[in-house]
This record gives sequence, C-alpha cells and structure tokens, in this order.
Amino acid sequence: MVFPMVFLKLADWVLYQLLANSCYRAARKVRNYGFFLRNQTPRSSSSLQQPGSLFPSVAHFDLSNDTKIPRTLVCDIHGVLLRTETFFPYFMLVAFESGGILRAFLLLLSCSFLWVLNYELKLRVMIFISFCGLRKKDMESAGMAVLPKFYLENLNLQAYEVWSKTSSRVVFTSIPRVMVEGFLKEYMSVDDVVGTELQTVGNRFTGLLSTSGLLVKHKALKGYFGEKKPDVGLGSSSHHDHQFISLCKEAYVVDGRNNQSCVMPREKYPKPLIFHDGRLAFLPTPLATLCMFLWLPFGIVLAIFRILVGICLPYRLAVFWGCLSGVQLRFQGCFPPPNSQHKKGVLYVCTHRTLLDPVFLSTALCKPLTAVTYSLSKMSEIIAPIRTVRLTRDRKKDGETMQKLLSEGDLVVCPEGTTCREPYLLRFSSLFAELADEIVPVAMNAQVSMFYGTTASGLKWLDPIFFLMNPRPSYHVQILGKVPPEFTCAGGRSSFEVANYIQRKLADALGFECTTLTRRDKYLMLAGNEGVVHDNKRN
Repeated sequence: MVFPMVFLKLADWVLYQLLANSCYRAARKVRNYGFFLRNQTPRSSSSLQQPGSLFPSVAHFDLSNDTKIPRTLVCDIHGVLLRTETFFPYFMLVAFESGGILRAFLLLLSCSFLWVLNYELKLRVMIFISFCGLRKKDMESAGMAVLPKFYLENLNLQAYEVWSKTSSRVVFTSIPRVMVEGFLKEYMSVDDVVGTELQTVGNRFTGLLSTSGLLVKHKALKGYFGEKKPDVGLGSSSHHDHQFISLCKEAYVVDGRNNQSCVMPREKYPKPLIFHDGRLAFLPTPLATLCMFLWLPFGIVLAIFRILVGICLPYRLAVFWGCLSGVQLRFQGCFPPPNSQHKKGVLYVCTHRTLLDPVFLSTALCKPLTAVTYSLSKMSEIIAPIRTVRLTRDRKKDGETMQKLLSEGDLVVCPEGTTCREPYLLRFSSLFAELADEIVPVAMNAQVSMFYGTTASGLKWLDPIFFLMNPRPSYHVQILGKVPPEFTCAGGRSSFEVANYIQRKLADALGFECTTLTRRDKYLMLAGNEGVVHDNKRN
C-alpha cells in the first residue's frame, strides 16, 4: 500500500504544479492581451521602435562593401536567420517525415496546452514528442533532405545580407543542434553550430536533453569565445537576445515584422535548391497541419476514385471526371499525326516530374503508349492504365528492348532517369537518341499543394496515391514539335548533342535550368545510396 500512496501524492503534486503554473501564465497572457486591446491608440514612431531601441536595426549595417569583411558574426537561426515566429513547423516536419503520422498527430494535439507554457517548457515538450524513440539516421536524413527546403524558403533576406558580408560565422541556438547543423553547414557555410544537445541510447533518441540542458545563448557565447568579443551580433527584439548580442562589438536587431523586405527570392539562395525529399509540400503550421489531418480521410477516398477513373474510363470521360474531381489538366502543343510512313513508332521524350508523366501524356494524346522505366513498384505496375516495361541499366540490353518496343508502337521515355521537383532538368541519358529519328519532346510539369508524389527514401508504391490525394493537383503537358532531322543522329549529330539539344529545348519551354546532375547524385544526397534497385534474389 505504501507505493500506491507515494505515487498518488507525487502525481497530485505534479498536477498541482502544472495546473497552477499554467493557469498563472494563462491569466497573465489574458491580462496583457486585454491591456493591449484597451490601449489600441495610435503610437508614435518612437514607440514603434521601442522593442529594438537598445540596438540599431539590421538595416543600418553597412552593405556597401562588395567583399567579405574579416569579421566574426554570431546569431541564432530561430527569429534571426528565419522569418518564422515559431519553430513548431520544423518539429512537425521531423515528427511527420521521420517519426510517422501518429507522432505528428500527437504533436498537433500538444498545441492545445503548448500556448500556456513558457518557452523552455514548450521546447522540451516538442523535443520529447518529436524525438522520443526516433532513430538517429532518420533525423540525419530529414536534416539534410527535408528541412533545408523550408529553411531556405523562410530565410530572412536582411539577416542573410549581413551574414554574407562576414568571413566567420557561429550560430548559437536553443534548438536541437541536429535539426539545424546539416542545413547551416551545407547551405550557409557556417563555421560552427552550438545548440542544445539531445540524449541518445544506442542509435535512438530518448526525447530528453543531455546533462547540459537547454542551451542559454549568452552563457554559451562566453564559454565559446572567452574574453574575446565577436565582431557582429544579430538578434531579435527579445530580452534574452539583447543579453546575447550585448556581448558583441557591434549589435543589430532583426525585425521580423517587415516581411516584404525580408523575403528571400529563389535567385538569392546561398546555394541552389535542386533536390529535396519528404511528403509534405507546405509549411506545417498548427492550422495547416490541422487542415491536413481533416482532409486526409477525404483525400484517400478521392485518390482511389481518381485511380479508378484513370483505369476504367475512356480517355475523354477520364479527363471529364478527373477535372470534376479537382485535377487541373492543361494540354497544349503540336499533336503529331498518326505515323504512316515509318514502321517504327514515335519516341516521346519527357521531362520527369512524377511517375504519372506517361499516363497524363497518354491521356493528352488519347491513345495507348508504352512507358519504359528504371524502377517501378509492383503496386504502380498494377494500377498503371498503360503498359510499363522495366529497364536493366545495361545499355546494350536496354537499347535492344527499346528498339523492339518502338517497332510495336509509340514509346515514352524520361531520359533524366529520376524525378526532380524543382525548376531544374537533370542530365539526359543519350541512349534514346540512338534509337529513333522521329523524336517528339514533351515538356511536363506538375504542381501540388499538400503532398509530394515522389520520394527518394520512402515507399515508392505510395507515390501516385500521395499525388492524387492533393485537393487540386495540376498537370501541364506541352507537346513540342518533332525534332528537325538535322538535329538527330541521322542528320550527323552525336547522341550526346541530340540529348543536350532536347534538354535545352525542354528547359526553355518550361523556364527551367539545365544541370549536369544525374540520378546517382540525387540518391547519394537524399538517400545515401546510388538509387539502384536490386532484385531480392539469391544466387
């Protein structure tokens, strides 16, 4: 009987402390908010600048020098380098992409009480839910393949302009180091990252902080630099950041309220964003995440309906019912006439956005096509409304296979060998140029708002389902004219010249950039392998 009584007393004390503290903080927030409402009078310009009055705005930093200044800059990523007010969306990305949908749902439920907790408790709760039991390699994968896209999209332009003018940079943050270090070193060329360390057991996180606890920035800065002062410090208008940047020779405050001048355009990214992974196509704020979970049951039913429409109905009816279900289709270009002069079929060369590229091309042409692919799951083969043939990556065998298929009819090939989500085209394989003289380039582009229909490290058989789960997915199919004979191998061009010519032509049609990157580069970056699917057969 002793243990139950002790347990009940302990639980009673914990509950009392939690409720007392939470109610007290909630009351203070309500009082402060009410005071703000009662005093909504026009404020002078001096009062608007009051939060940052101790230190000048980052806009006052001298950016006239085009070269890097040999100075050391220190700052935080949260509230300074990033424009987002809360770090919740990035914890949600870790929970959803690395931990699964149940963990993400649990994190969403925590929003019901997170708002009454102070910053430290809020961070500890989000860390525990997001990391408890999570494998280290899954977090490392998300840190390099998923999070950088969202960090880049939310970079603060004003803070980055100061960042780019300094030669040495150190980031101090109370956010877990594993969440930001990969991005900061790969894209921002940071010299060092000092952040909150997490406890691990074996190859998994416990969800608890290490013995050093939550990082306190001004104390960590003193411990890192000692008596030496950093040259430049960037901080937010919070009191804790004022303590932090007051230890620097020069200090500037980043004001996150002026969003227009702080938005980072894609062309100014510190490094081009070409590859990224993960299913979520939106920044998962609490409200956006709630909308996603509410949509999920309808999305699954809608995806099944759209698949059945594509499989069972004729092309015209499939287009009608597809558009009625929310799929936005746009077909344009030069539709080639039936090939009556040649025994061979027409070779359609497509950009590769999702596994559904050949399906939408077949729908646009209203005729059956054969698609060749390097890797396709059994599930995708079953639900595909067109014929699919696997290639082996043996150039000679694949050439013979494609020649045979061309003799039977029209053929679709995606010479990039893998999908790319961003406005870039990967290097084209030149094999297709050696097989046919009648080549029709097809510029394809797909847009989603909720889920990506491609993955490098996830379950590929779910790719078409995730794409079709979007409320209003869109596909743009632009059929360009046949390649002129003088630009084919029959006209004296090499296969590499033909491939490069078609790549440039498709990039111009879509407004994309050409790259020399390959499937191997993508998978080495996102999945840590070369993207080769091996048969599970024993010799």
